[in-house]
Amino acid sequence: MRIDILTLFPEIFGSYLDHGIVGRAVQRHLVDIRCLNFREFAKDLHRTVDDRPFGGGPGMVLMCGPVFDAVEAIEKETGPAYRILLTPRGEPLNQRLVQELSIRSHLLLICGHYEGFDDRIQAGLGCREISIGDYVLSGGEPAAMVMTDAVVRLLPGALGDEQSTVEESFSNGKLEYPHYTRPREFRGMVVPDVLLSGHHQRIEAWRREQSMMKTLERRPDLLEGAWICSEQA
Repeated sequence: MRIDILTLFPEIFGSYLDHGIVGRAVQRHLVDIRCLNFREFAKDLHRTVDDRPFGGGPGMVLMCGPVFDAVEAIEKETGPAYRILLTPRGEPLNQRLVQELSIRSHLLLICGHYEGFDDRIQAGLGCREISIGDYVLSGGEPAAMVMTDAVVRLLPGALGDEQSTVEESFSNGKLEYPHYTRPREFRGMVVPDVLLSGHHQRIEAWRREQSMMKTLERRPDLLEGAWICSEQA
């Protein structure tokens, strides 16, 4: 997989791309991640990428020219990419969408700043708009890191144990069951006996029950969504 990130601040990604699961995936050549400053494609002496909004209002708006030219420069080298605008008004990022993105061969993430993008960027480039949550960030860089991390860890070989992505939260429509490790007792809190029983069927049944209970308690909307899907099917 290749991931290109268009940003005004490529230096933010340096340490992030060198460490953890993402860093190891890069080292193993499972993913090629490149950051490009679209300010390099500005035409004027001051390398301007934003201007005042038509109709008035606060802030500045990212201009079409530098973004279009940056996208076209990348795709001239690589061929068409799956283009994504990281914006608060986009569809919410969830595990289903992450799984969909993880099978793409080339993602192109465009990070916004200021008051956002000239709307012709989305219209002209046909970008999919995605949001990582119902809040506003100062820029799209943290969102690009979140999306990159979520996608890369699903690539074959990125994790030491491929089963890890099967049982974790959201992968099966529910929250994950509780985990415990040594010591058996800590400050009066004891590991459930079933986990020490060695009886794999009982352990699996306990984990399924705990997963359902945690989901009902904290995210019942996940179960409602699963019910709606089953009804439509």
